[in-house]
Amino acid sequence: MVYWHYFCIHLKSQMQYKVSFIFTALGQFLGSLTAFLGIWFMFTRFHQVNGFRFEEVLLCFATVLLSYSMAECFGRGFDLFPQMISNGEFDRALVRPRSLIFQVLASKMEFSRIGRLLQAVLVFFYAIPRSGVNWHLGTIVTLCLMIICGSIFFSLLFLVYAAISFFTIQGLEFMNIFTDGAREFGRYPFSIYGKQVLRILTYVVPMAWFQYYPFLYLIGQRTNPWWIASPLVCLVFAMPAIWFWRVGLKNYVSTGS
Repeated sequence: MVYWHYFCIHLKSQMQYKVSFIFTALGQFLGSLTAFLGIWFMFTRFHQVNGFRFEEVLLCFATVLLSYSMAECFGRGFDLFPQMISNGEFDRALVRPRSLIFQVLASKMEFSRIGRLLQAVLVFFYAIPRSGVNWHLGTIVTLCLMIICGSIFFSLLFLVYAAISFFTIQGLEFMNIFTDGAREFGRYPFSIYGKQVLRILTYVVPMAWFQYYPFLYLIGQRTNPWWIASPLVCLVFAMPAIWFWRVGLKNYVSTGS
């Protein structure tokens, strides 16, 4: 499998500098630790936020952090896509007999994001037995879908960010509102930000479908088993994301590098 070969190549190259890798991963862990401490300090003052308890909020925090970390680890190529255009590397990709999205996706993997991923796993270990969730097959499948679909959704956001570079050469920083911003906002259930924000995150940028609505099913505020599949709804975002990529590709003009 071609992707597996790319995986091994990136892993071996990053393991050539083990000390650097360890310190980078540690920096990632400590960086996201401040977000966790912010939640913890707030709940030492307030016992609930919009009716949600500390352990319940940690499920949202860990889900979004793990999803984002996986997307950033394996979808890093989209984030660095502007460099591929400016240095002419994308022109070489155009003549290769492989999918362009696949080539960009496999061009970079950032395994140092394991620091954030490890923190998310540790938070899950703490929150899952204390959250009061009635764990059964339905809730387990829901949580797994939240993580998987969230990771795919963030990767699609990175794809949109990459597609913008077809028109601007350089990526636009406003996309960080939806990538890094979503990771920060996702520390809490989206309903705490108000109905208008929840509507935007439901119908425009459908993040709420992998974070908020299945979360309500986990904690028992929704009982219809159809909510188990609600994270799959956010994957509808793939259609406009891929369409935008194709429009950009159609209008791409070589940089001449």
